[in-house]
Amino acid sequence: MITYAALSPHPPLLIPEIGGDRIKDVAESVAGMRQMARELANSCPETVVFITPHGNVFADAISALADSRLQGDFSNYSNHNQGAVCKNDRELLKEIAMRASSAAISMVLLDRDTARHNQLNPRLDHGILVPWYYLKEAGMSDVNIVPVSMAFLSRLELYRFGTIIRDAADALGRRVAIVASGDMSHRLRDEGPYDYHPDGKRFDAKVKTCLEQADVAAFLNISEEMCSNAGECGYRSLVIMLGALDGRGFTPKIFSYEGPFGVGYLVAGFLPQGERKSLLEELQKKKKEEISQSRDNESIPVQWARMTLENYTRYGEIPSLPKKMEKLCQQQAGVFVSLKKNGQLRGCIGTTESVYGDLAQEIARNAVSAGGSDPRFPPVEAAELDDIIYSVDVLGEAEPCSRGDLDPEKYGVIVSQGRRRGLLLPDLEGVDTVEEQIYIALNKAGINPSEDYQIERFKVTRYK
Repeated sequence: MITYAALSPHPPLLIPEIGGDRIKDVAESVAGMRQMARELANSCPETVVFITPHGNVFADAISALADSRLQGDFSNYSNHNQGAVCKNDRELLKEIAMRASSAAISMVLLDRDTARHNQLNPRLDHGILVPWYYLKEAGMSDVNIVPVSMAFLSRLELYRFGTIIRDAADALGRRVAIVASGDMSHRLRDEGPYDYHPDGKRFDAKVKTCLEQADVAAFLNISEEMCSNAGECGYRSLVIMLGALDGRGFTPKIFSYEGPFGVGYLVAGFLPQGERKSLLEELQKKKKEEISQSRDNESIPVQWARMTLENYTRYGEIPSLPKKMEKLCQQQAGVFVSLKKNGQLRGCIGTTESVYGDLAQEIARNAVSAGGSDPRFPPVEAAELDDIIYSVDVLGEAEPCSRGDLDPEKYGVIVSQGRRRGLLLPDLEGVDTVEEQIYIALNKAGINPSEDYQIERFKVTRYK
């Protein structure tokens, strides 16, 4: 069972031996951390599950350290003396991983050898070490932990993962506390880590109000734009933590909030009490409705790309072209099919000119390749199909041009030198200048900017 849940900030300066004289500037947070740690300790957990945004964070999978003995210190902050050696509750971790797999939520368990082989971190990070310092101070040094890194999955998947932690604890009869590690906005002031943005204060106030009122639905509805503008690092950890409390009533307590260095530090605790209506079923229903609405509004090229990849992923073959789409057979052009999942690229493959015959075949073949042959990603699995958003770019004829003729919003670009060739589509997020567009295309082609190369431009018709 979940005995307690908490939100903990994690700046290393909260550790007196690291913060030094600056500790007085975060006195409210220090006091709040001590209160939170005492209440968590009083709930008598056998294991503490930490959710950190500073471990091995992936776009498409939750990860966790899997060694039986876990270590970490603050050597990155010039302090080798303050650290921790913890015991990993591997039985609980394996139960969580098994249930995540059954729910089609990707989870990676990293032991020391696997982490080092893949240039990942096998040690506990400061997102865990800072709250652990105060838990040890509260007398919990012998408690097992499970170190989990959040992921850039959808909010529904993260929330569902939280319910999996709860269910795994219940299945093992384990008393478990969960700590969501995360700071609030990093954009409260210009002298903070990032420049000031008015959504920073708005985000922190909204999160604080939602938690004070135990309004989980309102918290989950905070816009992606506000989260991004705020420059936060604790939202996804909190989504998982609140998922672990799904179906339970809880009494929230805000211990402290301050933002002395342009970063918001919020300390809160949540004591589970009684039952409340589960949000999970409602969230899943809402997602199905959104998918249905999206499918109803698809253009014909996008609908055909989706039908093709779904059928090929499930049955290994390209379906027959529906009669209503036969007009795709009347055109020839190069096509790029792009896949996104949870706002992140999931695959993109295309042809610069017609290779497979008509447009229907061009879309079908590139959809299959984007889902299964993009070397940057593993093949798309059937469990992912409902989460994938498609776009289809039909390329116009390329024409020679100079740099001055380019516009990254209006034209795509092709650079070539001999047999080396690099293409970049137009109107891509984060590509705002001709220089950026050319640089990326050259890099894709393996062409040194100092070499002589040719430039072509083209327009696209983009179907979403």
